[in-house]
Amino acid sequence: MSLEQAAGAVRAAAERVFGEHVDQAAGYVELLERHGVERGLIGPREVDRLWERHVLNSAVIGEQLTQGARVVDVGSGAGLPGVPLAIARPDLDIVLLEPMARRVDWLAEVAEKLELPITIVRGRAEERPVREQLGGADIVTARAVAPLARLAGWCLPLVRPDGFLVALKGASAADEIDRDGAAIRKAGGADPLIVECGAAVLEVPSTVVKIRRLPTTSKPKARSRKR
Repeated sequence: MSLEQAAGAVRAAAERVFGEHVDQAAGYVELLERHGVERGLIGPREVDRLWERHVLNSAVIGEQLTQGARVVDVGSGAGLPGVPLAIARPDLDIVLLEPMARRVDWLAEVAEKLELPITIVRGRAEERPVREQLGGADIVTARAVAPLARLAGWCLPLVRPDGFLVALKGASAADEIDRDGAAIRKAGGADPLIVECGAAVLEVPSTVVKIRRLPTTSKPKARSRKR
């Protein structure tokens, strides 16, 4: 639905989150309404709740991103959370990473129509050329991509030391952390934190799991024995 047709609370939240760029956000929602279902980007039941469940839900994680951060959105799909972040936070340097050609085409169309200065790369986070090209990001984001164990293994190598993986999760976040904690540590991540974003503007805040990439420590070389 258009922003004018949305409930008052949703309009107020959109205006607060996107500010002077709220018309751009409305344009993105309109594109998803027109083409999202037919192009396999969203389910038919999602059309009536694009604002609160998808667009605002994604944009508010900007609370966890530092000014001017270099961000890689892994498995961007319909552009979530990367496109709402790019609209709400034009200071960010955002790359959308997506393996499927038809979705890459969609993202390129969105970037052109909304005049968003984002970079779109076709590939998978676990591929060596992608890691060489995009590694060293301040933040890697992901939404509805994979369980934390796999996500950490794919995404943390793209993150600079002391940067963060910020994964949008739901009510299962705590259970995933309990189950996948060992895999996260093996992938080079610190103990995960569960953070709520958008509590001041959304009826249901977004739940994210935030994982810092630990600096790598090189093992000291063994001293050779003199004979």
